[in-house]
Amino acid sequence: MDLLSIGAIGYPAQHSGGALLVLAHGAGAGQQHPFMVAVARGLSARGVSVVTFDFPYMRQRRHMPDKAPVLEDCFRDVIAAAREWSPGARVLIGGKSMGGRMATHVAAQDGSGLAGIVALGYPLHPPGKPQQLRIAHLPSIAVPVLIVQGERDTFGTPSEIEPVLATMKASVTLHIVPGADHSLGVRGRKLEQTLEPTLDAIVQWIGGLPIE
Repeated sequence: MDLLSIGAIGYPAQHSGGALLVLAHGAGAGQQHPFMVAVARGLSARGVSVVTFDFPYMRQRRHMPDKAPVLEDCFRDVIAAAREWSPGARVLIGGKSMGGRMATHVAAQDGSGLAGIVALGYPLHPPGKPQQLRIAHLPSIAVPVLIVQGERDTFGTPSEIEPVLATMKASVTLHIVPGADHSLGVRGRKLEQTLEPTLDAIVQWIGGLPIE
């Protein structure tokens, strides 16, 4: 299985960094969304290879996301293809919102061979429903986790997330984007203005991970 056969896109690192991030999209937009492309290109320019992909429902142009087991199986297939595309790379998985959540699902079930997780806007709960927490699987994660969360995220503010992180066994870093919403954007500012320091923080975090 290769990236082309599953419709995935590879962004090779522009200089050698040795890390590869398999990045999943959020519920409402696929891998070609400007946010996904900007993150993938920005990280590749900073020495981290990136692979993006579309979940089955997005490829089939359906609006309703697939059930979690389908999303997780798709994620695993892309991870396998990404390893073939970039053999020997340290593999991380992550994604935007739902994609990041599915990355945590996959790692909670079997994180062997993964160097870490990067969740961009973790959907802790649906907007306006703070009692519907999506956290049952988080204590099962053993690999390092980076959560990038907007200060004004209606799916879970940093202050809501912090108590949850205390229950996790894994090493977790919370990077807060000041003034940002769930899309990691800040009203009145171009995405690039808020994204650049966020990408720098992601690369710095990856660079600090233990090499096994």
